[in-house]
Amino acid sequence: MESFLVEPSWLEAKLGSDDLVALDCAWFVPEAGRSGLDAFRAEHIPTARHFDLNVASDAASPYPNMMPSLSQFAAVAGALGIDNATTVVIYDAGYVSARVWWMFRRFGHEKVYILDGGLRRWKAEGRPLESGEPAPAAARTFEATPPVTDIAGWVDVAVALSEGTAQVVDARTPERFSGALPSGYPGLAPGHMPGAVNLPWTTMLHQDGDYRFSSPEEAEAAFRAAGVDPDQPIIATCGSGVTAAVLAFQLLRMGKTDWTIYDGSWNEWGRRSDLPRESLGTADNANG
Repeated sequence: MESFLVEPSWLEAKLGSDDLVALDCAWFVPEAGRSGLDAFRAEHIPTARHFDLNVASDAASPYPNMMPSLSQFAAVAGALGIDNATTVVIYDAGYVSARVWWMFRRFGHEKVYILDGGLRRWKAEGRPLESGEPAPAAARTFEATPPVTDIAGWVDVAVALSEGTAQVVDARTPERFSGALPSGYPGLAPGHMPGAVNLPWTTMLHQDGDYRFSSPEEAEAAFRAAGVDPDQPIIATCGSGVTAAVLAFQLLRMGKTDWTIYDGSWNEWGRRSDLPRESLGTADNANG
């Protein structure tokens, strides 16, 4: 099985290569009041370029972070100086890298990897940093290919919950999932889909040291401990399709391919008055 990860030492040795682009994909939920670009300006890996998730999402959708069209993604990648021969290494200091990795993969780019441990490990190891504006990149032509069907819609989720056709697994933290904390998005009530299983994205990474991804064996143990069978169909969900990709990334590293991501996630489900919601043990369904 391929790991889809690279080590900081490998990346540092490759920085500045014509055929490699490092992408800093810092992004924050609206309630954080922070800008990914500002985080990039404050510190980033030398020669890295800033991948703006907002720019690379479907602006026509009422929901945040929805997957862009083929042409939109190709334009974003090309503007970052990426073509089909480029090796792309993605990093951040949190949970966004897997989402961006998935975007590149689903549009046909296989030479894409995640920096294991991200910016936090890079800094902990004392590796070089830069600050300031992104350096201009010479545009290239990125030819995106039609994606595979790996996105679920709300109907798929509703059927899975009512008929058991798939396990619906929510990657948000327990506090977001239960509704103990706000959703993180303006106008979006907290809570979760009744019947969904909570498997926080944090269980997929080491949280007490170098922030590496858990091994496939550790990840599988976490799935099973949560009552999820990774050998059966899974629909991964979260707040807006970002941390759900962490679960999908680990499933693929485990050699599991029977999964989809609910792109609308709680941002869509929680705003619809015709779908059931549950928060801190209280069920709410506008249709009774």
